[in-house]
Amino acid sequence: MDSFEINKIVAAVLMVALLVIGIGKLSDVIFHVEKPEKPGYAVDVEEATTVSTSTKASVEEKVDIAALMAMGDVTIGEKVFKKCAACHSIVKGGKNNIGPALYNVVGRKTGVVSDYKYSKALASYDKEWTFEELNGYLIKPAKWVKGTKMAFAGLRKEKDRASVIKYLNQNSDSPLPLP
Repeated sequence: MDSFEINKIVAAVLMVALLVIGIGKLSDVIFHVEKPEKPGYAVDVEEATTVSTSTKASVEEKVDIAALMAMGDVTIGEKVFKKCAACHSIVKGGKNNIGPALYNVVGRKTGVVSDYKYSKALASYDKEWTFEELNGYLIKPAKWVKGTKMAFAGLRKEKDRASVIKYLNQNSDSPLPLP
C-alpha cells in the first residue's frame, strides 16, 4: 500500500470525526433546549425517613437475647473466635496484644484492663459487657461505640455472634448463667 492510499484512509477517518462533531453542533443550534433554572423536582419524604429510623432503632434495642443465645454453640464460637485471635488473647493470664485480653470479659466492666490503653470512647463508655452489650458490639464495633479504635468489621450472622459470646463466657473463672 503506497502513501497515497494511507492518506486517503486517514482523511476519511478525520472526515467522519468532523462530520459527527459538526452534526452534534448543528443539532444544538437547530433544536435549542433551554435548561431549567432548578433541575429536577423536590420530593417530600422527611416524615417517612424519620419514622423508619425510629422504628429501626426500637427494633435493634429489642433483641431476644435468650433466643439468640440458644442459637449459639461453643465449638462454633471457638472456630469463629480465630478471627478475633489475631488481636485478642483468650487464655487465663494471657497478655494484651493489639486488643486487650478477653479472659473473664463477660460480666466485666468496659475499659478496665489495667495494662491496656483503650480508646477514649471505650474508656469512657462506662457499661458492663453483658450478653446484650456484647451482641450489639459484635455486630459492628465502630457503630456501637463511636470512636473505638477496634477496626473489626463485625459479625453479621446471629449464630456466629451467639457462639462467640458463649465461647467468651465459657472462658472465665465463673461463667455467667445463660439467659
